[in-house]
Amino acid sequence: MAKKVKKKACDFTLLLATLLLVFIGIIMVFSSSWPEGIKIMNDGYYFLKKQVIAATLGLVALIFFMNFDYRRLKRMSKFIFTMSIFSGFLIFTPLGIVIKGARRWVNLGFTTFMPSDIIKLGSIIFLAAFLSKRKDDVIDIKKGVIPTLIIIGLSCGMIYLQKDLGTTITLGATLISIFFVAGMKFTHLLVMMCGATIGLIKAITDEEHKYRMRRFTAFLDPFADKTDTGWQAVQSLYALGSGGLFGLGLGKSRQKFFYIPEPHNDFIFAIIGEELGFLGALTVILLLLLLIWRGIRIALNVEDLFGCLLTTGIVALITIQSLIHIAVVTSSIPTTGIPLPFVSYGGTSLILYMSAVGILLNISRHVNLDRS
Repeated sequence: MAKKVKKKACDFTLLLATLLLVFIGIIMVFSSSWPEGIKIMNDGYYFLKKQVIAATLGLVALIFFMNFDYRRLKRMSKFIFTMSIFSGFLIFTPLGIVIKGARRWVNLGFTTFMPSDIIKLGSIIFLAAFLSKRKDDVIDIKKGVIPTLIIIGLSCGMIYLQKDLGTTITLGATLISIFFVAGMKFTHLLVMMCGATIGLIKAITDEEHKYRMRRFTAFLDPFADKTDTGWQAVQSLYALGSGGLFGLGLGKSRQKFFYIPEPHNDFIFAIIGEELGFLGALTVILLLLLLIWRGIRIALNVEDLFGCLLTTGIVALITIQSLIHIAVVTSSIPTTGIPLPFVSYGGTSLILYMSAVGILLNISRHVNLDRS
């Protein structure tokens, strides 16, 4: 009788860092969304309740994927990718709804969701599976490079059609990271970066989207027009600056009272800095770095190429999106709407990121490493 192989424990440090970030996120969403909840829904607990529900569903998803053999995702990758792209097309049907001037949500009646979050995870799984099957043809133009560019173009194009340049850049950089780790030529990387730069310049200078150029010029000197185009950046800097070392205290933010737009989402890190100070903001950064570091260790130690590329994609997505969010809040790059993973308000985003960590935890169970 064959002896049953005992499953290894998952990476506890990775799990703990994730749960702490989600917990901090719930507290900060409650604090930062109270004024808007009172104004819009006449319920200060409105956003808190929705975030707690999302976190609960996210925890269920995390536990499920932690026990779901990640290698099965390779066989399901085409179906997952097809469904994720299909969800993006729903935006352009009667199910697609406009919220705050952007058509990025799908209304199913009982709930709404953002297809862009599904496309991000779906394209990462598919590209990792695609490249792992063609490890000897990665540098071949016809068999490797062009098909990969088509996958990246389709995934990013679906998000760009939703007029979401920030998420398009995030996903594009993530998928290129997977391609780079798979063994692409450095010259191909340079050509892709040049092409991406040209595309970005065109997107910013496009006459149809003049607001992007206004955001760019405001970034150069936000205080030159602090009552209009520079408003978001200036108010964010005021929040961070007033927090000092220890912060004003939990719940005592002034900027959340309709000075900063989306304080519970795109600018939640500014509220963290204001209420919890430099030490609170540093704690969030350190937890993100801890999560990223554990993910990198898993990628370096996993034996199969699919697991390595899948881990690379998930870790790259979390890293790039966190960097962009913090850079926007600190006025290090032009303003764009990017939530902070695990922390910002948003049900679809939270559930998908916790699912992604669940996949990482499952991969860690197949890796020989220190799990403390």
